[in-house]
Amino acid sequence: MSLPPLPDMILDPLVRGALMEDLGTYGDLTTRTVIPAGTRYRAQLRAREAGVVSGMQIARMAFHLVDPALALTLHKPDGSAIIPGDVLMEIEGEAASILTAERVALNFTGRLSGIATITAGFVAETKGTKARITCTRKTTPGLRLVEKQAVLHGGGFNHRFSLSDAILVKDNHIAAAGGIRPVLQAIKGQASHMVRVEIEVDTLEQLAEVLDEGGADVVLLDNMDSGALREAVAMTAGRLVLEASGNMKLERIAEVAATGVDYISAGALTHSARTLDLGLDF
Repeated sequence: MSLPPLPDMILDPLVRGALMEDLGTYGDLTTRTVIPAGTRYRAQLRAREAGVVSGMQIARMAFHLVDPALALTLHKPDGSAIIPGDVLMEIEGEAASILTAERVALNFTGRLSGIATITAGFVAETKGTKARITCTRKTTPGLRLVEKQAVLHGGGFNHRFSLSDAILVKDNHIAAAGGIRPVLQAIKGQASHMVRVEIEVDTLEQLAEVLDEGGADVVLLDNMDSGALREAVAMTAGRLVLEASGNMKLERIAEVAATGVDYISAGALTHSARTLDLGLDF
């Protein structure tokens, strides 16, 4: 999926911090020792397996933070489908600079491309339905912004970014607050009209209670089988947005999408994505 890039100033602290972590207290000791000053090379960032690329904006920033004079040519922008052997980016300039930035660039692009790739696989299973694949907050601490961007590159959608984005009432909130009706009544009495409200239910009886009380915009149908999901869609009749969640594995997505739910959320998009195999070749 082609998307406008994020502002560099937002990503700068993240990329700079990763470079500082890698450079330690004395810089790239190996490169300083064995690469003669002035040595120039051209390197290619290549795909070693098929997938969807994400993180190229970050790779560019990593190389340019190390050496603004490096010449970069982008061949596969974020969101592009790739196959083994594809050249994603060419980097030309001081060999020492390329080598110093290499690992940070690859760490980000491999991780984020893995997320984009698994997301694309989930999205493909929803073809012919209205269901949208969305991620969760089960992200790597400190990397949520870029991991959620990778989900978009894979054709998915984003759930809330933080606890302050929306009201999402989970089962523990309901238990602590004394039930669904007290929760919804509190929301109707206190929440801003600008804030969206989602509430989790485990049973169709709870869904009926939500429909009767009102006050929610979205209902999260947690760990329901496909039959229950179809019944929930019929009960709601379009009055609320329905999100299916819980144990959403790839092999189940087509069946869940066919029930008529609006969204399918899967923590696996971020917490279980395998790093895509990319490499930097001189």
